[in-house]
Amino acid sequence: MWRRLCSALGRLRRPPAAASRAGGGRPPAAMERAVVRCVPSEPKLSLRFVLPDGSARHMQRDQAEPLGRALARIATNAAKGPGKAAAKKSKKARAEGGAEGEAAAAAPAVRLFSRDGEAVAEEVPNAAAWQDGAVLQIGEAQYRVERNPPALTELRLPRSLLAGFPVCPKVSAEFAAPQHCLFRWYREQPPAAGGDREAAAGGDGAAWVEAAAERVFTPSNALVGLRLKLRCTPGDGAQRYGPAREVESSGPVEAGPGACTFDSRHLYTKKVCGQDSVRAVSYNILADTYAQTEFSRTVLYPYCAPYALELDYRQNLLKKELAGYSADLICLQEVDKSVFVDSLSPALDAFGLEGLFKIKEKQHEGLATFYRRDKFSCLSQHDIAFSEALLSDPLHKELCDKLAKYPLVQEKVLQRSSVLQVSVLQSTTDPSRKICVANTHLYWHPKGGNIRLIQIAVALSHIRHVSCDLYPSIPVIFCGDFNSTPSSGTYSFINSGGIAEDHEDWVSNGEEERCSMSLSHPFKLQSACGEPAYTNYVGGFHGCLDYIFIDKDALEVEQVIPLPSHEEVTTHQALPSVSHPSDHIALICDLRWK
Repeated sequence: MWRRLCSALGRLRRPPAAASRAGGGRPPAAMERAVVRCVPSEPKLSLRFVLPDGSARHMQRDQAEPLGRALARIATNAAKGPGKAAAKKSKKARAEGGAEGEAAAAAPAVRLFSRDGEAVAEEVPNAAAWQDGAVLQIGEAQYRVERNPPALTELRLPRSLLAGFPVCPKVSAEFAAPQHCLFRWYREQPPAAGGDREAAAGGDGAAWVEAAAERVFTPSNALVGLRLKLRCTPGDGAQRYGPAREVESSGPVEAGPGACTFDSRHLYTKKVCGQDSVRAVSYNILADTYAQTEFSRTVLYPYCAPYALELDYRQNLLKKELAGYSADLICLQEVDKSVFVDSLSPALDAFGLEGLFKIKEKQHEGLATFYRRDKFSCLSQHDIAFSEALLSDPLHKELCDKLAKYPLVQEKVLQRSSVLQVSVLQSTTDPSRKICVANTHLYWHPKGGNIRLIQIAVALSHIRHVSCDLYPSIPVIFCGDFNSTPSSGTYSFINSGGIAEDHEDWVSNGEEERCSMSLSHPFKLQSACGEPAYTNYVGGFHGCLDYIFIDKDALEVEQVIPLPSHEEVTTHQALPSVSHPSDHIALICDLRWK
């Protein structure tokens, strides 16, 4: 029987084409693979291989177990053949009594050899024995061991594809990194004139024509009406490659909206800034959890076409907009958790940006900060929820005691789910340069000026602790949707460094909720983009609510990217629209270290 099995070696299935090209200790084409997955944090390793008879084996063994036991188990498995049918056949062969039947049931010799051809001792633990490039021998069959080879765990395309807009796949992999993977894009082959699609494909469905070999693909107008397919081969930094996977788009490429509000802004941001400059973006991107409600469709944004409020459509616009800004820092507000994980993070990763996320308590949305990987590394994160920090952090005890005198206001402050995201970044080229990047979204209510004053006081106190106590004298960039116009107490407090106890915002919701106290902070902050006429433009309101505040002792403004013209903003009456994905407008500026 084993002679017959050995003769089948010539018919063994070949490893994937991408793998055979990979080098780095890849098996020769005639040698089968034995794939070992061994992760230090897990107690067991897994071993997968295919016997010469075509039956697959998948084993789990303790990492600390001696190799000899694992080899004995492999021998027993190999003797069983492809399954129950083979076992019955083997039993019948033994019953018929010949020596051949005995030989058929006998377990083959199983050994493991290191890369240099030495037999691995049976007492060596599994975790140390199964090394990449080792050779497993089962009878006369040989298998090249691949330890932790690159493997895809998820490959997905967006549901909505628009001509002229980048298609960024979601790629999740184990023992691999997207930047080392191989990507091949294919477009559907339209049927020949007078023929049908199935005939053009030889009866097997769609025919595909290679379109590009890049991670992010932007379909042209010529591809409208055609589906896309992506083939991804996972790879790692050692030029090892695993088995490829393919995914087809669920629908065809559709026509884009034409000119968008951000197109003219991209003319100023074609290139990434130099090492001495930082391009910062702050943008409330309108959470899907708020855009997809009956109230939004009928009251807030009745002028916006329903399809333009849908998440998949808006994400197409948003990814193109953000990628085109070539930013070093991007602070986003109203980011749905699923949008961060499944859409923005994979897309911006492809453009060289690393993302951090902080969700609001009891909400499905929060804050995201992205930074350019080749310019910055993240030293530490110091995120807080305002209500929790106010109650539990001794840093805010004095403010908490003052607030306790006003129970109605205190209750409202503690009910809010607002958060502050604080990240300390370090320059990759000059380690002495560190920066504190803060991002927030304050309470929204028009009469909530007193609540916002408390929130911003907590924020500035926490930022002071990070940028003065933990990392002495590092500059601050503070971005966000502050829900405060330039005439508000919050804006005045940030800009001037103090707020008087008789400021009108302390009675923003009437005398019943008066909350009077004087507050101060040590920073010298300025609004890098000035005071635009508006950063939020909806049917019933327009005003400046968003800012990028900078430490004016350490940073200076090089340029502010002009906002879209009023004509562009109002082309479809207000925002959002078919050409703009949010009800807010992104703020963008180039900053230089002093």
